[in-house]
Amino acid sequence: MLLGLSRLSGLSGALLLNLEAPFTMLLALAVFGEHLGRRALAASGLILAGAASLRLGPLLNGEALDGEPLGALLVAAACACWALDNNLTQRLVLRDPFAIVRVKALGAGVANTAAGAIIDGGPMPAAGLLAAALGLGSLSYGLSVVLDAYALRWVGAAREAAYFATAPFIGALGAWALLGAPLTTGDLAAMALMAAGVWLLLREDHNHEHSHEEMEHEHLHEHDAHHQHEHGPDDPAGEPHAHRHRHAPLVHTHPHASDAHHRHRH
Repeated sequence: MLLGLSRLSGLSGALLLNLEAPFTMLLALAVFGEHLGRRALAASGLILAGAASLRLGPLLNGEALDGEPLGALLVAAACACWALDNNLTQRLVLRDPFAIVRVKALGAGVANTAAGAIIDGGPMPAAGLLAAALGLGSLSYGLSVVLDAYALRWVGAAREAAYFATAPFIGALGAWALLGAPLTTGDLAAMALMAAGVWLLLREDHNHEHSHEEMEHEHLHEHDAHHQHEHGPDDPAGEPHAHRHRHAPLVHTHPHASDAHHRHRH
């Protein structure tokens, strides 16, 4: 991403970064067995169109796209990597979202700190600045990634990508409320598109008879309709808990999304 952005204008980079959401959806639907019905696809389209419209504001005001083709390819490749990460993380968080994020964040922190020390070679920042950076990172990265991991677990990568694409909407509202940045008619129209998309997604009722094949695995779970099993003396008490358990074949009907237990044909 950084190599790509160094070869692009800010506007070009911002527009290309919108590719993460459609790449995530494409992989989720074509490779990882998720499903979006017509209403969910339409809702996702509204959200993506609104996000792109918010980013197009400077272009409509006369700013020009600028940059090297290599820069565009590098940023697109970064978005493809994030899309793959979103889908692979969705499969991992079935076990324990918080534990997975803890490992990922530790790995990212060590790698980034080491890279910064090697490339920059300067002294560590002052204690006050370091504390402020750690506090900001714990919220803007740590907490946000934990929440995102739970979203991936509960609704699947495709729907998570649609919800996550509303970030420019939140950013524009924050800039207006905190910094006094003006909202144009185009901004309000884009926000209306995204709000309509989110409303449609939240109202989606994907409900039909489906079957669960016999399965045995281990992950964090509660004793809901999909987890009715006996426990041995060594299994942990309390819920949620994780232990190896068996899913008996089951056919039933209820509202569901493409989480790890609902990857079936339609």
